[in-house]
Amino acid sequence: MVNITQNQEFKIKRNLTDAGCSTSQIEQFINLVQEKKRPEQYRFLSCHKLELLKKLHENQRKVDCLDFMVYAMKKEDNENF
Repeated sequence: MVNITQNQEFKIKRNLTDAGCSTSQIEQFINLVQEKKRPEQYRFLSCHKLELLKKLHENQRKVDCLDFMVYAMKKEDNENF
């Protein structure tokens, strides 16, 4: 097990918090750092990134639906004048 400095731990926690990780996820990652499990750290970050991308794509589809609705409404309005 490796000891990380308080400054290193603070930076890791801050970054993971900003990335939307929960407290338990952050603790899990800190443990992986302390145990020098670099491949598992990469896997953890990769999985979290995939979850964020999934949410991003879901929300993008919702935005696209609204954009299409506005487009259709404007097209309808132009046809009626």
